[in-house]
Amino acid sequence: MAARLVVATGNAGKVRDLARLLAEGAVELTAFDPAVPEDADTYAGNAAIKAEAAAAATGLPALGDDSGLEVAALDGYPGLHSARIAPTQPERERLVFSRLTGMPRPWRARFVCVLALAVPGRPTRTFLGAREGEVVERRGDGGFGYDPVFLVPELGRTFGELAPAEKDRWSHRGAAADALLASGALGELAAGD
Repeated sequence: MAARLVVATGNAGKVRDLARLLAEGAVELTAFDPAVPEDADTYAGNAAIKAEAAAAATGLPALGDDSGLEVAALDGYPGLHSARIAPTQPERERLVFSRLTGMPRPWRARFVCVLALAVPGRPTRTFLGAREGEVVERRGDGGFGYDPVFLVPELGRTFGELAPAEKDRWSHRGAAADALLASGALGELAAGD
């Protein structure tokens, strides 16, 4: 029988990604938005805040996700605050591109994701994933967030141009999910340990 795991987010895109990425983890995912302030100074801290709040509210194991786009020429901006620099995604992208105006290309960047697994009565564990790439003008309409402006140089395409399964193989969230799966933590949940 599959273990139940709460995904601590209100972001439907993250839930879809994680459902695909963790399909082999023998877990049944449900979304629950704990609506807590993300005021830590690290991705791991914010992911843990969300996971621990969801676990406390539901009594179930919970997975928090915090991620961001870090642009090298902008000293890592928008980074930890990627989803909070403006109210809408088009405005967020405009802010990033306005800061890049006049800077030489390529605009190197990386996507970072930390997954935090909070299980009631146990220490919270975190799993890091990162993907190097470049920021380019919007291409493709797949994915969500900054996906259409994040180019995977090896493929010559943005995350927004990739099919979901292909994005999973290359993404920062995919790398974090791989680390979580490799840890055996989800297997422990399914086994009831």
